[in-house]
Amino acid sequence: MPLLNKVRTAVPGGPGGDTAASLSRLRFALTVFFALDGFLFAGWVVRIPAIKQQTGASAGDLGLALLGVSAGAVVTMTLTGRLCRRFGSHAVTVATAVLLSLSIALPALTHSPLALGLVLLLFGAAYGGINVAMNSAAVDLVAALRRPVMPSFHAAFSLGGMLGAGIGGLVAGSVSPAAHLLGLTVAGLLLTAAAGPVLLRQPSPAPPEQISASSDRPQRAAGSRGLVVVFGVIALCTAYGEGALADWGALHLEQDLHAHPGVAAAGYSLFALTMTVGRLSGTALLERLGQTRTLVAGGTTAAGGMLLGALAPSIWLALLGFAVTGLGLANIFPVAVARAGALAGPSGVAAASTLGYGGMLLGPPSIGFLADWFSLPLALTTVAVLAAGAAVIGYAARNARVPVPVE
Repeated sequence: MPLLNKVRTAVPGGPGGDTAASLSRLRFALTVFFALDGFLFAGWVVRIPAIKQQTGASAGDLGLALLGVSAGAVVTMTLTGRLCRRFGSHAVTVATAVLLSLSIALPALTHSPLALGLVLLLFGAAYGGINVAMNSAAVDLVAALRRPVMPSFHAAFSLGGMLGAGIGGLVAGSVSPAAHLLGLTVAGLLLTAAAGPVLLRQPSPAPPEQISASSDRPQRAAGSRGLVVVFGVIALCTAYGEGALADWGALHLEQDLHAHPGVAAAGYSLFALTMTVGRLSGTALLERLGQTRTLVAGGTTAAGGMLLGALAPSIWLALLGFAVTGLGLANIFPVAVARAGALAGPSGVAAASTLGYGGMLLGPPSIGFLADWFSLPLALTTVAVLAAGAAVIGYAARNARVPVPVE
């Protein structure tokens, strides 16, 4: 992937200004942290069954314990924007990466659902913090590069997740959860030690117009708040679909279409793969179509794909629908977070990320309730409804600008 071949002028933010080479190093280091985040989270997820057995938790106990991740993440996301403003998004990214790497080893040391829930609060706090901090850093870097490269960072997260899940699946039968998760701790600390100094040596870059406009920020903040919520709702609509497919996609294929368990498990993998492909091509798509068209096209594509995935009469048509849905949803969340960050800085990223994460939490239980009341295929069509809603909101917000106060 060509990096920064169009960036030649220095922008403020470091001694003598950031050159193209230093921005390139920043982009690579941030990409490492996005990949590390996905890698560690996926590594933990694949060991949940073993941790459940180790702690003797019932399904209900495990569900309550897993709420610790969500609670810790949501609470920390609301605070991380302030930490980024005070200490800088680069420093907070490195600190939360260390905390995430250390905390991932703790679940394997617990022997009761209560202890598991408590350590997952810490893990969730680190997970929420690093997501806000690294997205805030990415928003600043995107502005300095003057290229819409945000999807490439989220592609790295998806690739890291696929790698973490793949390795976890391979070692699950032969390596204990304690050894596996401790190995993830070591890998996380090593990668943080390798990439962290690049972030710590350089503050976040800022384009000249951002510096010249900084005096307007207090007045502009009030006008940006409503727009940040709009893009946060778009992120929520996208994350709802990701959470729903992760938890219910395989069950739909196996229960409603009588797919073999292996084929059913491949449904989410196919969705994740096409989402990764979509994000890898996201920069080129944004440069060609722009943000609004990308949002509208993505939401419309995902809506059509999910209608096919939910209502198709055959396994292979449903798998095709899952694949199309992944392509459609791929770039909506990155664009929404980038827009929110451009409007309100780290606070905007925190607000949009919190709403988006809320959508991921809302999706699985909502699908479950609707499946009980109606049917699982009908419940999954809500993913299509929200994806279409994201497209409509994205189009309605096409001219969104923060109002500049009149002197």
